Amino acid sequence: MRALVTGGSGFLGLYITEQLVDRGDQVRVFCRSRNARFGELGIDWYQGDVRDASAVTAACDGIEVVFHTAAIPGIWGALKRYFEVNTQGTLNVIAACKQQRVAKLVFTSSPSVIFDGADHENADENQPYSQKFLCDYPFTKMLAEGAVLSENTDEGLSTVALRPHLIWGPRDNHLIPRLIQRAKSGRLRRVGDGSNLISMTYVENAAHAHLMVADALSPNSPVAGQAYFINEPEPVNLWEWIDELLQLAGLPPVKKSISKKAAWRVGATLEAIYRLLRISREPSMTRFLASQLSGTHCYSIDKARCDFGYEPIVTVEEGMRRLKL
Repeated sequence: MRALVTGGSGFLGLYITEQLVDRGDQVRVFCRSRNARFGELGIDWYQGDVRDASAVTAACDGIEVVFHTAAIPGIWGALKRYFEVNTQGTLNVIAACKQQRVAKLVFTSSPSVIFDGADHENADENQPYSQKFLCDYPFTKMLAEGAVLSENTDEGLSTVALRPHLIWGPRDNHLIPRLIQRAKSGRLRRVGDGSNLISMTYVENAAHAHLMVADALSPNSPVAGQAYFINEPEPVNLWEWIDELLQLAGLPPVKKSISKKAAWRVGATLEAIYRLLRISREPSMTRFLASQLSGTHCYSIDKARCDFGYEPIVTVEEGMRRLKL
């Protein structure tokens, strides 16, 4: 395939790029900054921002499939920034695909599009979009996912959305480094009773799922116009996994704790203060974070298994061995 990866220098985007190159596809990446791996991989790099519609359109010239991973993650910040990148940027990608006659668009979404603060136990794709978002990232991703899936057609652009949950692995520059830093500074607290289970996705498995669904995507195929949860088949205990990460980093396990209700109250209070004082940096606790750290969030991958044969290629145990902390 002639593939374009938006956000190709990012955590997931670079793994998708590497797997495409490994199997012999022609790859172009579109992102704001160059990664040293681009030269090693021998791929084309288009510098740009998804908010620049003309740059996105130019990058899609001659492309057969677009993997749209570029996004602004996070649980705090101005709605305007999240909307411009996550929603409007995705609309720019859709328009570019249609203008350049791209056949396939694979969108990287998030399970948070259905998250309203309640626990999810083996939730599947029948779960509706949330009507109450605790932060702006999932809201803007929900708008983007809806736009992508609504553009699926029988004769033109074929679209699909993947929702990988809690992507982790080597080169992670977001989740694991934040956990380690909080632990080192003594600010990491177990939220809740420590029994909550979560689904997670090793990064190479997430990338593999993107390639698999792209191969299966075509007009009138079972995956066209669909959204899929992607994660390991079995959930893990969140706090036991965090303690294992800390052990790999040579740090002691989490000993201090806070109840879910107390963490929620602290988060709500800090959010109100930060908004009132217009503090841009992220609060140490928010309602979204309290819910994520204390609740059970597990998702079924039966639909992905049935429709395009998804199975992880790296076990959790092997993934932990590959981490360098």
